[in-house]
Amino acid sequence: MVTKTEHLYIVKDDSILGGEPIVSGTRTPVRAVIELWRLGYAPEEIPRELPHLTPAAVFDALSYYSDHQDEINACIERNRVPDDMVDPRAKGR
Repeated sequence: MVTKTEHLYIVKDDSILGGEPIVSGTRTPVRAVIELWRLGYAPEEIPRELPHLTPAAVFDALSYYSDHQDEINACIERNRVPDDMVDPRAKGR
């Protein structure tokens, strides 16, 4: 079941990522946008990395994060790859 949020571009779909907030019409979780932003990508640059997203969707994902930081931070933590599972050669790329 798809549940709309107060954000135009953000929905929750029980059949996608366990109901984690995603960009409507995609399987892209809000956390993916936030993680790129935290890596230093400007919002205008994120559609270059996720070309199926519009700038409006990116800004709405950032706005959703601003309103729901605890929820998205929990999603990020649940999906974090443990340090001991990361190839040391990949660090710093």
